[in-house]
Formats: sequence, structure tokens, C-alpha cells
Amino acid sequence: MTDAPSAEETPARQAITVMRAADRASLATSRGGWPFASLVLAALDSDGTPLLLISDLAEHAKNIAAEPRVSLLFDGTAGLADPLTGPRVTVLGEAVQSNKPERLRRFLARHPAAELYAGFKDFHLYRVEVARAHLVAGFGRIHWIERPELLAAAQ
Repeated sequence: MTDAPSAEETPARQAITVMRAADRASLATSRGGWPFASLVLAALDSDGTPLLLISDLAEHAKNIAAEPRVSLLFDGTAGLADPLTGPRVTVLGEAVQSNKPERLRRFLARHPAAELYAGFKDFHLYRVEVARAHLVAGFGRIHWIERPELLAAAQ
């Protein structure tokens, strides 16, 4: 039998911990057809909002232009013999371009190699404006987390 989580171990805090630890995520987009998933580099803004640097040439950028609703899967299961016992977080939200230099600096601090192409005209920084998140922290430990609770846990 396990004890109830402490204030630091709330589902929202667990989700933010997984998201902060991950330097990449699976991005799922759609333009009204089949869902399209791809690997992207990810960072978090100071408020816990995911940041992505995406080229206009990428299929997911074309999808986002037509339909900004996306999901991001952050995987915290690396190194586990049974990955289904580990934590993962799916974030649902809308991808919105951001031209704020401090956000790009934050992304590049997490991914210094991206500086090579970050200034290209076809690359844009996106914030995924979180609607809600879904945490699977292991078998039977599944939680929906609403935006205010998730972003509060990032502070």
C-alpha cells in the first residue's frame, strides 16, 4: 500500500517534472485527415508552456497552419525494463507562433545545437498553449490535469 502523494508529488507536479526532464516529445498534428506524429525538440517556457522550433517545410508546420490543435507526448520511461510502468504526459493545446526573443533564448539554452538553424527564415518558435494534460504515472495512476493546475505546478 502506498501513501497519498505529498504536495510536491501531486499529479501536476509529476507531469511538470516529466516535461522538464524531456528534451524531446512526439508531436501529433492533423489537417482534417490522418493524425500525423513526429519527433520534435522541446523546451519549457518559464511558466511551463512547451516551446517548439519548427521549420515551415515540415509536415507538422503545414498541419499547424491549417489546424493549430496539437498534442505532445513527453516520455519519462527511458531505462525502465517495462516502460508501461513509467511516467508519460500528453499535453493537449494550440500551437501559436511566438516572436519573443526571450523564448527563443530559452529554447536555445536547452538545445544549443539548434542555434545553427534557428535564424533561418523558415524556422519559427511555437508555444503550445496548454488546454489540459494527461499523466500516466504507471499502472492505475492516471490523471487529467487542467491548465491552471499544470501551470501553477511549474512555478
